[in-house]
Amino acid sequence: MRADPRLAEVIRRTGRVRPDFGRRDPFDALVRAVISQQLSTRAADTIRGRVVALMPRLSPDALLGVPVTALRAAGLSGQKAAYLRDLAERVADGRLDLHALQGLTDEEVIEVIVAVKGFGRWTAQMFLMFCLHRPDVLPTGDLGIVKGFQHVLAMKRRPSVRTMERAAKVWRPYRSIACWYLWRTQE
Repeated sequence: MRADPRLAEVIRRTGRVRPDFGRRDPFDALVRAVISQQLSTRAADTIRGRVVALMPRLSPDALLGVPVTALRAAGLSGQKAAYLRDLAERVADGRLDLHALQGLTDEEVIEVIVAVKGFGRWTAQMFLMFCLHRPDVLPTGDLGIVKGFQHVLAMKRRPSVRTMERAAKVWRPYRSIACWYLWRTQE
């Protein structure tokens, strides 16, 4: 709060609380990320429930045992079904060691995650924040973050990535926490 009076005002209005980034299974977190792409939270939760109901327990091997037709019938597009299968294959055969990600730098984690079909930088950054609990992530491609910056900086137009990065320097090494407050400005 001392580092940035503009964000301090958001924190005062929101209340000084410890942001809840939760505890998530890494495989489940990535499955959720694929399913939720371009969907409302409610629709994504419904489809995820249908997908998980197709197997005794969500795991790479169990997911690989579900026919693509069943995944499609659960509400996944053919493309999302392919993304989930690629993810499951990589985890099952060891090309993607989800437990080893904890020991990598943020940029190394991003590099590993974006190698999976259907995953981009934003998904990797959300994984860093919400699954690996990294404290200093700044997802400048997230619309809620962009709008939060616009609000905090009192700008009429959306800020550029460069503007956001410059403004967020004072939040280091806790930019993930600052982002949680930026998201609150959209509620």
